[in-house]
Order: sequence, then structure tokens, then C-alpha cells
Amino acid sequence: MNKISVGVIGAGGNTRNHHIPKLQAINGVEITGVVNRSQESSQAVADEFGIPKIYDDWTQAIDDPDTNAIVIGTWPYLHCRATLAALESGKHVMCEARMARDASEAWQMRDASQMNPDLIAQIVPSPFSLNVDRTIQKLIADGYLGDILAYELRVGGSFSDQGGELHWRQNFDLSGYNIMALGIWYEAALRWIGEAKSVTAAGKVYTTMRKDPDGIMRSCRIPEHVDVLADMACGAQAHFQISSVAGLCHDNAAYLFGSEGTIRYDASSSSLSGGKRGDTELSPIDIPPELFGGWRVEEEFVSAIRGQEAITHTTFEDGVKYMEFTEAVARSMQTGEAVALPL
Repeated sequence: MNKISVGVIGAGGNTRNHHIPKLQAINGVEITGVVNRSQESSQAVADEFGIPKIYDDWTQAIDDPDTNAIVIGTWPYLHCRATLAALESGKHVMCEARMARDASEAWQMRDASQMNPDLIAQIVPSPFSLNVDRTIQKLIADGYLGDILAYELRVGGSFSDQGGELHWRQNFDLSGYNIMALGIWYEAALRWIGEAKSVTAAGKVYTTMRKDPDGIMRSCRIPEHVDVLADMACGAQAHFQISSVAGLCHDNAAYLFGSEGTIRYDASSSSLSGGKRGDTELSPIDIPPELFGGWRVEEEFVSAIRGQEAITHTTFEDGVKYMEFTEAVARSMQTGEAVALPL
């Protein structure tokens, strides 16, 4: 297939900043139409990017005979329904992260994809570590760490936004079991050390009511601070701490601790450092040019449709893994007990 005609459902920041312009920059790809939350916002996006038509409803993008691929850029609440409809209509799918609201929706999406192996199905990947993933993978494969013993992630830095308006990420109806950036940080960990076998978690909501965009007070169910202990299949113990209340926490970093070495990924500067047994401190680790990774989501999607490569960032199978992880975290917070994976 040389010509790829894309219908866009949902045009938030990531879609406008990345998906639309980068798809339009690929030879033989066109954005056929777009639908956003209102006719006015749909028209604004169409005008900005020279898109020839707008749709009144997301189903029209899928039903449009001129589209053969669909980009889903909405909040998670629509990801499953739109993906199932697109695949049933014989159209390729690029779906924004987070994959779905819960594991059940993710399973439905994966199963529908497996029933349509001729169609490309991609989840937009976690971008945090794309530049260093292959370097970390090679260091581990070359024995830099020795046996992997522990993984430590701490991400925060902001004080509690107690008077802030309800964000979609804090709205359970829109976001489901997704907690801040937990799922997409777990996706990065999957690339480095593989999946978890079980999780035990605790989380806290500090601002229990917020005004929605219409000024109506809504309850908040999604934690603003979470700690997760995970037993990893590789033998390591992992600790994930994600927080939107940890003011002035400057150590936004992931650590890999091994029997012979340590690797630190600084999330703020996207840099690596490390040290071996006998060293007294960590030193910078250079990223070889041939191992440097970057954002090529749209390119990979189009190349996969054209049969030139396979989807690696991110497959529906990996999406299911991080959705099962986030749901297991939610279940553990509810029960106070460890939850085994896979679900």
C-alpha cells in the first residue's frame, strides 16, 4: 500500500505536535479528516494543518471510505471503542497512550488486533527513555550490572495543586486505572528488565474534590502519590514512586542496581551515568551514536503498513502488560494485598 489516508480522532497536544505534522511529512501519506471535541476545535485543527474535511462524530472518521488508517488521539475512555470499530472496519490503528482504562479493555483491543493480523495496531510509546533504551539494553547484555538485584524509580518535583481544576488524568471516568505516569514508566522498565510477577502498592488522594471545566465539583479517585513494590521476573525487586505532591524532589531518576554495577538514568536531563564495584561515585556514560534512539512513531507506523518493518514501539502485547500492571496496582491499593501478574 503506497497511499495512506488517515482519519484523526482527537487532536490534543501530542497529536498536533507530533502525529499530524509528522504523518503529513511522509511521502504518500495524507490526513483526510479530523474530529475533535467540538466542531469549532475540529475546524481550527483542520485550518491549521490544511486538512480537507472535519467529522461531526468519531465514527464518521472510521466509516469514511477515504480513510484506511485511524489515529486515536483522545483520552483513554474512547481508546477501546474506537480501536475495535476501526479494526472491524479493516483500518490500521495508531492509538495514543495510555492504551485503555483497564486491563479488560486492553485485552479486547489485543484480541481484536490478533484477529486482524493483516492490520497494523500500534500504541504510542512512552517517550521518556527512547534515547537511552538500546544503550541500557546493551550494557545489561554485556554484563555491566552483573546480576540485576534492584530497580528504583522516583519521579516527582511539584507541590500539591490543591486548588487546581480537575484534569482528565484525575478523572476516573476518562482515565480509568491509569495513575499519573506510572504505566508509561513501567513500559520503560519492560524494555530494560522485563515484567513484574507481583505487586504490592499504596497510594493516596490528597485533594478529594475538584471543579471540572464546567465548575461542578467532582470526586477524585486517582492517587496523587503512589508507591509500588514489585517482584520482577528477572529476579530483581523494584520500587516505583510516582508523585505529584513531592515538592522540590530533584532526583527524578531510575536506578538499576546489580551485583557488579549501577546504572542511573536521569529523567530530567535524559542522561546516563554508572559505576562498577570499586568505584566511589557514578560517572557519565556516553550514548554511542549507533545506539541513540528517538521519536519515530509515525515513521514506524507508516513503514509497518507498507510492510517495511514491524511495530516495536509499542505493540498491543506490551500495552496489555502495562495495563495489567496498573490495574494490579489499583487492586493492591484497594485490598492491601499482593496481586500476581499476569492477571
